[in-house]
Amino acid sequence: MKKTNVVALVLGAVKGLGRGIGEALARDGVKTALTYWDWEDHLDEMKAIFSSIGTDHMIIRTNLLETGSIEGMIERVIGRFGRLDILVNNIERGGWPVVHGSYVQDQWDLEMAATLRAKRWVFDAAFPYLKASGDGAVVNISSIAGITGRSGPAGLVFNDGYAAANRGVSALTETWARMGAPEVRVNELMLGFVETRHAHKTRGWGLLSDDQKKAVTEHTLLNRIGLISDVVKAVRFLIHDASFMTGSVMRLDGGYVLGGDGVPPMPAGVV
Repeated sequence: MKKTNVVALVLGAVKGLGRGIGEALARDGVKTALTYWDWEDHLDEMKAIFSSIGTDHMIIRTNLLETGSIEGMIERVIGRFGRLDILVNNIERGGWPVVHGSYVQDQWDLEMAATLRAKRWVFDAAFPYLKASGDGAVVNISSIAGITGRSGPAGLVFNDGYAAANRGVSALTETWARMGAPEVRVNELMLGFVETRHAHKTRGWGLLSDDQKKAVTEHTLLNRIGLISDVVKAVRFLIHDASFMTGSVMRLDGGYVLGGDGVPPMPAGVV
């Protein structure tokens, strides 16, 4: 069903998950504000895609690590569209142990600033407008690192700080759901290994051995890596269809968190 007079802000939309989510919302008729900062080699493709869809949109270059710039970004969205109904909080930085090795302070601080702090400042600036919409929706994108930590096959992929930051996202989700109710629903989409996030379309994946990659998929109950389309479907559900859902964490990981331990046959028993 096409949406009319609905506005979404999608962070990190120049490529990958953010762009896929933004595209889907634009095809639903949602007016979109789309942010980016780096990865400018993808910008022309992004512009062409959203122009071809034809739904009203704006592209904003902003460094979300600079908290002082965030209020102005929100004001630009309101100045253009007059309202804000949806926030897709898709910003993070996860340093792979296999890429970065042991932490230095700058790496730790960057992960906290991107994965946790930026989400909070964007929500804070957007919240009055989401509340005023009367039917607002926030989707916080997070990672199963918040559950697994640096353990198992994911231990080469998820750093301690990244895991801690993602655990913090869940705490923010619950707090914001209480703040927003009943006008704003706030839910969290916790991702496992997805093609452009921690999987085969990322730099770090190429540093893993074939056996290490196999260990990840074998630990995943569905025995595959997630696709952007899987994430898009889940986000669209949380925004459009989950009208009685707030403060919840929806895990989209192909069963990675449950993987690793099989279920033994039921014993005969003694009675």
